[in-house]
Amino acid sequence: MSLTHQDVARIAKLARINVSEAEIAATADQLNNIFGLIEKMQAVDTDGIEPMAHPQDVSLRLRDDVVTETSQREAFQAVAPQVEKGLFLVPKVIE
Repeated sequence: MSLTHQDVARIAKLARINVSEAEIAATADQLNNIFGLIEKMQAVDTDGIEPMAHPQDVSLRLRDDVVTETSQREAFQAVAPQVEKGLFLVPKVIE
């Protein structure tokens, strides 16, 4: 796929970007180079290749899922102005 100068100008207009003629030519060249690279990458045969999460074969060190903080719910509810059935009651603010 190759973009023409008219294509780039139309895309710039749709994106509401003010682009000069010199910038249109440079942008068209850059976009065409990117499209060329994408075509080369799509031409590579990747059948039978397993996807990788990381380019190096590394494993993450995992830690035990242990609770490290104590529950302070009772302390917080003790200082609350109104608590009913374990819930904080707040005044109605919408009229």
